[in-house]
Amino acid sequence: MSDAPPDDPCDACGDATPDALARTVRLSVDRANIDTQRLCPDCFAGWIDRYQEHMQSDPEPTVDGDDIIVD
Repeated sequence: MSDAPPDDPCDACGDATPDALARTVRLSVDRANIDTQRLCPDCFAGWIDRYQEHMQSDPEPTVDGDDIIVD
C-alpha cells in the first residue's frame, strides 16, 4: 500500500492526472480569479486547439462595390 496521495482528476475528462503531467489553466479578469481548470495533457492540447481557433482573426471583410461614404 502506498502513502502517496491519489492523483487529482482532470476537470475535463475526470481521469487521474499526476502533478507532473497536469496543466493548470487560469482565467483572470482585473486580477480576480474567474476560473481555474486542472487538465491532463490530452485535454490541455484540445483546450489549446479551441483557443487558437477562437482567437484567429476573421478573414478580411468583403466590400460590395466601390461606394465610400464619409460624414
